[in-house]
Amino acid sequence: MRYAEGGGLTAERRAFRERIRLQAGGRFTVGEKTAVIAKGLRVSVRSLERWRRAWREGGMEALRSAGPANFPTATDAQFAVLEEELGKGPVEHGFEDQR
Repeated sequence: MRYAEGGGLTAERRAFRERIRLQAGGRFTVGEKTAVIAKGLRVSVRSLERWRRAWREGGMEALRSAGPANFPTATDAQFAVLEEELGKGPVEHGFEDQR
């Protein structure tokens, strides 16, 4: 479901999905089969395979939510530097004209 603030999931929905992934991780630990876990958690086998791979490579921490997808990865300080450099114009950065 998409939301007015630009799409993605609400914090509650992200937390719900994280709980499902962590439940799957607990079941990976005891050696349950992927198809059994998928059916029990009502998720696709493909998602479970992806989660199992992440779990193998990074443990339970790899199954935690990375937060909202729409936050910029650049910091405010980096944006300030970018704005300053853009303000200098193309000639300052080695371009002969502004086209």
